[in-house]
Amino acid sequence: MSAEQLRPLVEEAGQRVLAAQQAGQLPPAFQAEDCRTPAETTQLYLGCDGVMVPVITEEEKQKRREKTLDKRRRCGRKRRPLPPRKKGAKHTWQEFKTVTFYHHDQSRRHLLLSRLTRPKVQRIVRREGERLGYARAQERLALVDGACWLKEMLQDVQPVLHWDEWGLDFYHLSENVHKTRRRVFGEEHADGKVWADDLMHTFKHQGYEAAWETLCTWRATLKGPKKKQAADRLLRYVLERAEMINYPKFLARGWDIGSGPTESRCKVATRRLKPHGQRWDAPNAEAVAALTCIRHSGQGNLYWKIPAAAKT
Repeated sequence: MSAEQLRPLVEEAGQRVLAAQQAGQLPPAFQAEDCRTPAETTQLYLGCDGVMVPVITEEEKQKRREKTLDKRRRCGRKRRPLPPRKKGAKHTWQEFKTVTFYHHDQSRRHLLLSRLTRPKVQRIVRREGERLGYARAQERLALVDGACWLKEMLQDVQPVLHWDEWGLDFYHLSENVHKTRRRVFGEEHADGKVWADDLMHTFKHQGYEAAWETLCTWRATLKGPKKKQAADRLLRYVLERAEMINYPKFLARGWDIGSGPTESRCKVATRRLKPHGQRWDAPNAEAVAALTCIRHSGQGNLYWKIPAAAKT
């Protein structure tokens, strides 16, 4: 079987997986009660993030169609008309969303990749959270990178999933601190590195209140509009995420403070979509990724037990 014959078969299988998920026919491989900690409590994390996928633009599609038509004309034989061409994307990359539910030790995880827009992705989060029994877990945690749309989405699903604590990924907070360091102190200034390390240590071990006081005191010592502007940007970033910065409590309870598991799932879900030179129609990319996701979620055997729809 050639690659051109195999590709539509794989895409069709992925579309059937997506249809089974939407119809509620594909159950998760585990429930919240299966995710137990050494202390015999049940625990589930929720993570969500955006990831870019290469897609075919309208211009690329036009060029491909013209090349195919020219090849047919030079062949000299009569051929069937080409099927209608699907419309291409406006840009070469499109943001997809990963949704991940996982246990602390990564022994159980539930992964999906969706092309839905940011406001609509909460439907998937709610649907899969209810299937997993997320609200029944004794420790319900949400850990994300702090993007504004993720904050809003978590707030919208909270009444349904009842997560207990939400956290800002420690690495993304560190990125913003070091961005400010470079603008205020310079790229490699030793004093700036000491300042950033001390501030992150305060965030991690003393919490938001102590770090906020440290930042405000430091801001008052700055001179020059550019330095003050950089400091104000960091202050706004921290203030808007104050409820998510509670690292001492997370560490004391043995909870994660980094969204590394979610970031790694972004790479896993899109691994088959990003070989060199590949471009996708968004629906086909979502379908192919669905096959990867059910394999990494332990749902492969469950899916193949679903009876195939009869063809008429």
